[in-house]
Amino acid sequence: MNFELRNTAQNLAEIRKHIPQYVTLVCVSKFHPAEAIMEAYNAGERDFGESRVQELLPKYEALPKDIRWHFIGHLQTNKVKMIVPFVHLIHSVDSVRLLETINREAEKIQRKVRVLLEVHVAKEETKSGFSPEEIASLNTKLSTLNYVEVCGIMGMATNTDDVEEWRRCFREIKALAAHLLPIVHSEASNSSHGERPQISMGMSDDYLIAIEEGSNMVRIGSSIFGERKYPNL
Repeated sequence: MNFELRNTAQNLAEIRKHIPQYVTLVCVSKFHPAEAIMEAYNAGERDFGESRVQELLPKYEALPKDIRWHFIGHLQTNKVKMIVPFVHLIHSVDSVRLLETINREAEKIQRKVRVLLEVHVAKEETKSGFSPEEIASLNTKLSTLNYVEVCGIMGMATNTDDVEEWRRCFREIKALAAHLLPIVHSEASNSSHGERPQISMGMSDDYLIAIEEGSNMVRIGSSIFGERKYPNL
């Protein structure tokens, strides 16, 4: 489908046809203006994903307060305090140091912050995240962080056209989510999502495969908003 020939509402309607009700759609709005986000908002969407704190903050201030903001990019520890007061879910927690920083900043404002642990199963070394071995050993550490609510796991497939490699990655990510069950269970009494871990995997090119392999949260940007216009950084 050529999404460039459709408007945002039409793109969303087409995507929604293929997403089961149990799957959360995060509209990845990074590098898109507030006007584009409002088009999706007016079409009924409330979950939006941003990857840079300096871009998220003005959007948060300008846009409706019932938007659920998802932080999906690399989060520097010195910027954690800027988003903990309002962020709905941080997908990209990739180190114990970042977990500890989120916990410390959240404690200051007495707010429990929801996070996903980012895992690295793709073949590219440039992708960040915990290794499968690290995930398996995290439960004891996570149980000591009183202001972090671990809701599940996030990961990306290898950047390739090989659908079977996508499936391998997604299956491994889903399997790793099982290691988080003791932590998710311990939060169940205070959690709106119960005992089922969030499994955030799948983007514009591969979200249908990701859902087949167990994703219950997908992050879709260009198929909704069109190609991004990257700023001069």
